[in-house]
Formats: sequence, C-alpha cells, structure tokens
Amino acid sequence: MPGAPQIFDRKFMRMRRDRIAKATGGANLPDFLLERVADDFAERLSLVRRDFPLAVSLGAYNGLVAERLRTLPAIGTIIDVESSLASLMRARGLKVVADEEALPFAAASFDLVVSGLALHLVNDLPGALIQINRALKPDGLFLGALLGGETLKELREAWILAEDEVLGGASPRVAPFADVRELGGLLQRAGFALPVADSDLVEVTYASPLALMQEIKAMAASNALTERRRTPVTRTLLLRAAQIYQERFGLPGGRVPATFEIVTLTGWVPHESQQKPLRPGSAEVSLKDVLKPRSKDL
Repeated sequence: MPGAPQIFDRKFMRMRRDRIAKATGGANLPDFLLERVADDFAERLSLVRRDFPLAVSLGAYNGLVAERLRTLPAIGTIIDVESSLASLMRARGLKVVADEEALPFAAASFDLVVSGLALHLVNDLPGALIQINRALKPDGLFLGALLGGETLKELREAWILAEDEVLGGASPRVAPFADVRELGGLLQRAGFALPVADSDLVEVTYASPLALMQEIKAMAASNALTERRRTPVTRTLLLRAAQIYQERFGLPGGRVPATFEIVTLTGWVPHESQQKPLRPGSAEVSLKDVLKPRSKDL
C-alpha cells in the first residue's frame, strides 16, 4: 500500500510461490501448520451460535482452510482469495486472484473473513485489517492466524551469529513477526469490537538444521525481505549456520527443534446487538462497599 514500509518483496514472493506450486503441485506451507489452523478455526466457529452465509478465506494457499470449514453446517459459500494463481488452482469452489493488501470487494459484503497464516507477510497489516473490516457486514466476524514473534527464533539466532562470524555483519534472514500484544491493539485500531488475540507455541523437530532450511525453501517461505542480501549464500556460510544451530539447540539423538508461534486474532464489526462495557460511573454498588471488611460474628 502507498506509504507503508516495504518490508516484504511481494512480487518476488508471488513469483516464487507460483514457481514452487507449478513444480510440486503442493501447498506453500507445511500441511501440519495449515491443518492445525484449519482445525482450530473449525472448533472456534462451531462454538459461535450464528450462521455465516458468505465467507472469504484470505490468503488461501491451496484451499485447505476453506475445505475444512465447508464441513460446518453454519458456513455457507466460501470464496478462496489468493495472490498466487498456481497455488489457487488447487483450491475447490469459488476463487479470486487478489492481493491481501488490496481487496477487490465492496463494503459490507461478507459475514465472515478467515485468514490462515498469510497476513504476517503483508507490508501494511493495519491497512489490511481496515480493508477486512470494511468488507464485513455489521456484526461480521474476522478470524485470522498469523505467525508470531517466537517463530523460527532458533534459525534467526543461528543465521545472525554465522553471518557475523563469516561475513563480519548480519543481514535480515527471517521475517520480523509481530508480537501478540501489538496484534491485539491493531484490531482495535482497525475498528473491530470485542478484539481478542491469543498465542499458541508449536515446537516440531527436524532431522537436521539443513532439513529445516530445505523445507522452508520448498514451501516458498524462505527469505523474501526487501533488504535481504542479493548475493547467493555460500557453502561456508550455510554450513556454519547449520553447525551453530546444532550446537546451540540440538537434542539428544541429533534432531533439532523449530518453534512456530501461531497468533489467532478474533474481532467483530460493531453492531448494536453486541455486548458493550458499562458507562463509567453507572455501577449501582460502590466498589468500596464491596471490599469493606465484614465485622466478625460474636
């Protein structure tokens, strides 16, 4: 969006995801993460006592999240929205090629917008949330999952130390994911009512640091930062980063952990039917009276 810091090279990301999807026919993220988010979304929505006739899955990848939500009786039509055409071709049902930073929908069009592990890669997250709010009807629900600040913390540390040692200075290698407290505030700024942000840490293990790096590359999720180094990674640097990762985080038996933090955001478009906080000074009982010590019975 105009004026927003260009942290991510969005065009480069889309081209790389198109290329990977065409070559492998697979998703752009490990299925275990998307499956976890899809199951969590389904559980949360099953507890909401209302119907959602028209919904959008924003940043849909291969349509996995929408496919899971179609099993819920309260969900009607779901439209998958994705910037990578090659990824979107694997999705079933209605689909729209569009960027998460520029939604092509009229105001008050949808009852529900979900987004699974896509919005942490936009350059203007506040602007994207404002657009989502605008696209929702009054009392419409936004449910989004983003990767949070603890994600790949081990890999980030290994790369920083290796580059400083081999090249004499570090460059950005792992995306600067947002903190859960900041994300809750962004929901309020975007105009959502009843905002909630919660975090879930997921730790998985890999056979080696190189196996983790290869999977990140295969899912088109490797470094797409605008300020990334444009020179190829040397074998010396790669092996040193892997060695540091193993030395600092290796587990008994040789495997290594990798942390993913999934931050889930929930917000409603304001509506008169929603619960509202009491007006200051409207309480009928004084807090002082409630907290006053009671006299003991004789």
